[in-house]
Amino acid sequence: MTGRQKLIGSICTLLGASLLAFVLGVIAPGDPALEVLSMNGLNEPTEAEIAAKREELGLNLPIWKQYMHWLGMVLQGDLGVSYITQQSVSAELIQRLPITLSLACGALAFAIGFGIPGGIILAMFHNRWIDYAGRAWITIWTAVPSFLNAILFIIVFSEILHWLPTSGYGTWQHFIMPSIVLGLGTSAVLMRLTRAAVLDILPQQYIVTARAKGIHMFILMLRHVLLNAFIPLITVIGNYFGGILGGAVIAEVIFSLPGIGRFAVEGIFRRDYPVMQGYVLFMACVYVLFNTVVDILYGLIHPQLRRSEVLK
Repeated sequence: MTGRQKLIGSICTLLGASLLAFVLGVIAPGDPALEVLSMNGLNEPTEAEIAAKREELGLNLPIWKQYMHWLGMVLQGDLGVSYITQQSVSAELIQRLPITLSLACGALAFAIGFGIPGGIILAMFHNRWIDYAGRAWITIWTAVPSFLNAILFIIVFSEILHWLPTSGYGTWQHFIMPSIVLGLGTSAVLMRLTRAAVLDILPQQYIVTARAKGIHMFILMLRHVLLNAFIPLITVIGNYFGGILGGAVIAEVIFSLPGIGRFAVEGIFRRDYPVMQGYVLFMACVYVLFNTVVDILYGLIHPQLRRSEVLK
């Protein structure tokens, strides 16, 4: 796929996401005007007050005009104003983004640091007890949902051992449990994929020849096996980072972290449609951005792989 095709695909993805975000706000149950009036203390507003608030919010316009007006604001970097907080949605998301990014980066670091070395070890001890135990570990952690992991970790490491705080944020200790909980599933996937990739490479003739020449296994793994095995993992890591950002909502709610995921959940419960729409569109932008970064990294690493193949 050429760069122009990728750009067109990214633009179409974002336009589709903007339409989806807007439609979700339109078809969601409840009346935003009534919700805003209730939050302002008018529990039984009159029809005239509801109509006035709908006009103030622009909800009396035809749907297509509402969408075009909203899209025009989005193109200027304005995601609207929260019905509840009366603050800019863009500002609210930016304010909470560092917390979610810290959580997601911690989860990805755990997944990579635990999954890739683990997969290499399982491949090196293929069909031995370590391999069997590791494959059982992979099966368990890919099957158990994150919220159950969170409950288990809270019981063990907070309630029983008293090692880590249960909720809140402010210190690095508050991010340990949420990051591990969020990264466990991804680490299991990376472990399985790394194991499979290394097992595909180890029987190659150049690897067998190098081992016969007495090249140390550590050097062989570092110079040849890991470079070849890492190529298919790049796309997986990039895609899963977007998934981790989206899945951070579970960890943020359970561990009371004020990130963008928890902000979106609060917006859903309060029928704060600009928050819901802004979150969906923001996550779509993040997903497209990380896919672009993955493509760039793939292009940078692939020539190195081709050069290493020539040197062999």
